[in-house]
Amino acid sequence: MTPVIALDAMGGDRAPAEIVAGGLRAAAELDVDVLLVGQPDAIVAHLPGGTPPDRVEVLAATEVIAMDDEPASAVRTKKDSSLVRCARAVKEGQAHAMVGAGNTGATMAAALLGMGRIRGVHRPAIAVPLPVFGSPRAQLLVDGGATVDPQPVWLVEWAMLARAYARVRLGVDEPTVGLLSNGEEAGKGDALRKAAAPLLSEVKGWVGNVEGRDLLRPSADVILTDGFTGNVALKTVEGAMAGLAGLVFGVLDEPAFASLADALKLRMLEAAAPLLPDNTGGALLLGVNGVCIISHGASSATAIVNAVRVARDCVDAEVIDRLTEAAGELAGRT
Repeated sequence: MTPVIALDAMGGDRAPAEIVAGGLRAAAELDVDVLLVGQPDAIVAHLPGGTPPDRVEVLAATEVIAMDDEPASAVRTKKDSSLVRCARAVKEGQAHAMVGAGNTGATMAAALLGMGRIRGVHRPAIAVPLPVFGSPRAQLLVDGGATVDPQPVWLVEWAMLARAYARVRLGVDEPTVGLLSNGEEAGKGDALRKAAAPLLSEVKGWVGNVEGRDLLRPSADVILTDGFTGNVALKTVEGAMAGLAGLVFGVLDEPAFASLADALKLRMLEAAAPLLPDNTGGALLLGVNGVCIISHGASSATAIVNAVRVARDCVDAEVIDRLTEAAGELAGRT
């Protein structure tokens, strides 16, 4: 079976040009077929010769959900938007997965409306892959921003789902799970963490509380938190890494380092490649009954290729079946 990936061509800061370019590259480089979903005139303007190449089709959608639209309202009222059509394509069997770089809340709402939830899951969570310094492995930050105010038991659901996904995404047989808090000692944290920790202690792989400094370090394979804190942590990490890179490259641009600068910059770029958002692909929306990959709002064509790669891998690994089984195990525990 060749996976068919529905790509929201109108979503993201650099749509449709970079999204279309990424879709064309994905169809050429990966063993996938691509549905470019959106306004045909806007998409065709970025197709060489004005026609889709082999393995690429255009699926018309007349409306666009903007980055600043209210998610739930936009999904309900813009029923012929590219995002809603992507989710519908998966639900109706036209595609095996969807990828969106646009409004994150609307992507989640469209996926929930179009695909429904996996039975036993109350609310979805975004599983964001983070690189680990000095290691070929990564870790998953859950939730990256889907559910900002969860109930404690929902973190248990996410832990079970994330462990199942980590086996596929991280290649870890028995993933470990930590809870992001303001101290590693038991009992630390706010009301949510104090209530969730005893419940999580019953989850296989539990290692206890972890701190912000454990992000991007060999700590837990899955780091759990609420969507508000997770999104703030994620953007803090992105900003710190960008600031550090600017500082280092600024020093290398000084005259004293002119003779070494080019070689050092090239080596640093090579070493930093796994850390770049464009190269990490997208984040799986855990809990919906279909593969939905959320990519960064500023995604380039390269980022879209890698997001499609993640979608393809999830389809090939039958990840929704694995998540459904994990949710069933959770139901059996309660």
